[in-house]
Amino acid sequence: MAHTTSGHAHKLSVAGLIVTLGIIYGDIGTSPLYVFKSIINHKVITEQLVYGAISCVFWTLTLQTTFKYVFLTLRADNRGEGGIFSLFALIRRYVKWVYVPAIIGAAMLLADGMITPPISVASAVEGLGGVRGLENIIVPGNNLTVGIVMAIISLLFFFQRFGTKIVGFAFGPIMLIWFSMILILGFLQVIHHAEILKSLNPYYAYDLLVHYPNGFWLLGAVFLCTTGAEALYSDLGHCGRQNIQVSWMFVKTALVINYMGQGAWLIAHMGQPMEGLNPFYELMPHWFLLAGICIATVAAIIASQALISGSFTLISEAISLNFWPRVTIKFPTDQKGQIYIPSLNLLLWAGCITMLFFFRKSEHMEAAYGFSIIITMIMTTILMNFYMLNVKRWSQSIVAIIILIFSVVEISFFIANIIKVKESYITFVFSLSMIFVMMIWHRARKIANRYLDFVKIKDYLEPLVELSGDKDIPKYATHLVYLTKANNHREIEHRIIDSILNRKPKRADIYWFIHIDRTDSPYGMEYSVRELVDDKVMRVDFKLGFRIQPRVNVLFKKVMQELNETHELGIYSKYESLKSKDFHADITYVIIESFFSIENELSIREDFIMDTYFNIKQLSQSDQKAFGLDNDMTIIEHVPLIIKANENLPLRRVFENQ
Repeated sequence: MAHTTSGHAHKLSVAGLIVTLGIIYGDIGTSPLYVFKSIINHKVITEQLVYGAISCVFWTLTLQTTFKYVFLTLRADNRGEGGIFSLFALIRRYVKWVYVPAIIGAAMLLADGMITPPISVASAVEGLGGVRGLENIIVPGNNLTVGIVMAIISLLFFFQRFGTKIVGFAFGPIMLIWFSMILILGFLQVIHHAEILKSLNPYYAYDLLVHYPNGFWLLGAVFLCTTGAEALYSDLGHCGRQNIQVSWMFVKTALVINYMGQGAWLIAHMGQPMEGLNPFYELMPHWFLLAGICIATVAAIIASQALISGSFTLISEAISLNFWPRVTIKFPTDQKGQIYIPSLNLLLWAGCITMLFFFRKSEHMEAAYGFSIIITMIMTTILMNFYMLNVKRWSQSIVAIIILIFSVVEISFFIANIIKVKESYITFVFSLSMIFVMMIWHRARKIANRYLDFVKIKDYLEPLVELSGDKDIPKYATHLVYLTKANNHREIEHRIIDSILNRKPKRADIYWFIHIDRTDSPYGMEYSVRELVDDKVMRVDFKLGFRIQPRVNVLFKKVMQELNETHELGIYSKYESLKSKDFHADITYVIIESFFSIENELSIREDFIMDTYFNIKQLSQSDQKAFGLDNDMTIIEHVPLIIKANENLPLRRVFENQ
């Protein structure tokens, strides 16, 4: 059952480049809809402002997106897969505390998913206000505009349950049309105002940040041009590094030309009132405006879809890495990697609708957008530091220079975005909630592991064989299966032995102990079998990638089929009347679930963590569903979780006088 990763090493091709446009660049590709509008908001248009803004945008895309993500971070692939948890999986063996930046970065990325759909879709829909006849109907913030945006977002989330396979093939061509459109619109302005090209000089960025009144704080708006850069890394596994790096050259050219085109239009209209105008739509001729808005709306929907799909993948990885409670995960299509998480879908939809009704206008959303994603970028930089030092073994001086450059840039953006906390407190609270849940879940699992009392399995092999052959005890199952957390095949949890031999003796023909090991490989699928006692006690070790769902029922059935076909075990000879594929009907799985015992004497901090953990666990998916086990084949046993009991009870015997 070894799984090859060759399918994920996407080679450079025309088809691959077009697919990459549809999957990777939705977020960063739709940023021209609102970046310049946010920069010039309520300001007098001057050459210093326009040239400085273009220069800042260009060098932000160059340093943050091109250098950090496209050139450097994409090299930190985990067998072809990217993303903050993939990066964490590569370095967790070297540094114990890196789970902290990984959790913070992931939580902030999820919070970004609450504001990207409404700001992208609203920016596109509000452009209808420039269409003749709709000026007084489509007004930013009015009920009709908000209603249209809400309907589009709600439909987007509704169709998640069906998967995106049907329309996914069209994403690439649509985004190709989008980037071609913004490139042409910008180019038509640039050729008439070629002097705008000098804005690429970094001096103009320096001049804006240092000499323009409150110029430094404009970085909060400039940062919006690179908010989708993290998606380049997160979606690495869908497209491959070469396709991303080559397609980025076209995408960056289209973005920069469009930004310069918007700047050229502004320079040509200095002194005219700009209140309520979006320079992006001003580039379009009136006869093309409606078609352009339709293309922009579809591009915004694709951007939202990419972010939603990325959020599903992120939570799926968090579950596998024990950072998130187990929740229901569905596979709407047979397309690899496409998943649907109903609870997260509902949560993100509620967050997007809340954002929409709270801010109403894209202009107001811009004031809150960017704070979460800059924190994610800082966390990625921290993880990349350890990756370059411990995995790549780069020179410390080279790593220090690289990290210094990123730190200066990102800390500047962080300071400029910190003023957005007031406007974005909803996403900030959401982020803190995500961090809280992940931290509690991770720490509680560490504390609970103290309870796992492992014993040497060889000391219990003879009693297991004797129990299996004791005809005086009613037969419990033909194949009795337990899930074990023991990494060492020579050990087993004491509570499993207690369940078989003591609590209620369970006689079975064969005892199976299954262990699932989460590997650093995203899609690895391997297994090994050990016969601890010939045809009596077996151990199966699955090595599954952190993006593979551990459907034990399906996996174990596959193992038993292969063992039967190769005649490695004589375990089916007594069932000649049954077909080889019917053996699974006589398998019984035993799941041991813990509850927090009142006997525990923990510190206040640990007691709070465990209480919160078990409260959250009540809302999460059961182990039975999480491991894909059928009701009619599974027995649930509840045992108390005693981590640290009070062994010195002040109890003394009193003798009564006779």
